[in-house]
Amino acid sequence: MAAPRVALFVTCLVDLFRPSVGFAAVKLLEDAGCTVAVPEAQTCCGQPAWNSGDRETAKAIARQVIAAFEGHDYVVAPSGSCGATIARDYPAMLADDPDWADRARALAGRTFEITSFLADVLKVAPADGAAAVVTYHDSCSGLRSLGVHGQPRRLLAAVPGVELREMAENDVCCGFGGMFCVKYPEISDAMVGDKTRHIAETGADLVLAGDLGCLMNMAGKASREGRAFRARHVVEVLAGDLATPAIGEPR
Repeated sequence: MAAPRVALFVTCLVDLFRPSVGFAAVKLLEDAGCTVAVPEAQTCCGQPAWNSGDRETAKAIARQVIAAFEGHDYVVAPSGSCGATIARDYPAMLADDPDWADRARALAGRTFEITSFLADVLKVAPADGAAAVVTYHDSCSGLRSLGVHGQPRRLLAAVPGVELREMAENDVCCGFGGMFCVKYPEISDAMVGDKTRHIAETGADLVLAGDLGCLMNMAGKASREGRAFRARHVVEVLAGDLATPAIGEPR
């Protein structure tokens, strides 16, 4: 059987702030037997424009992404947020566009968040993850739009030496929410303060999640509060990368 041809949707935040997440994602996919491509023409998924009401810009970005990612068996993103935009929002965005509606639906059906892809589609477990005491934050888009919950936990459970300690209210928003934290900073700060308290109460060394925006938000608050735990993307632990400084730490 031919190796699955997977196109990695890197995401803006990974590209700009945390390339190690992209490298870890490629490693996991290649270790699972996939042939991985990273289309150079990719840009933002268009979610900020879509959520802000700029429909025409969002549609233009969606068309560009669709064109860039056609020709692969699957599209995989280390982000429930971006994955949900492509898999759930693109068909709605372009439903009335006869030239793009079918293409949007086709791409949506081939698009997955990375832990869901590994656990549900490939049904593989990581071979050489890193041992750590961790807790897990369920990011809103991955959980509510894509049903990502048990998948990262099953993958982590397969890594020898990983101890998962569930935090209270693990499925409650961290307060990031894209533009939400900009429009409502006081509410956002209160929400992430609750989140960092719950994380600290577990005694875990690391908080993991599947979305870099959430992780940056929690890491920033933890740093301001002087918390001892650190933040990492789940794929970094699954790929065995604890050498890269944690999110927010100097490199």
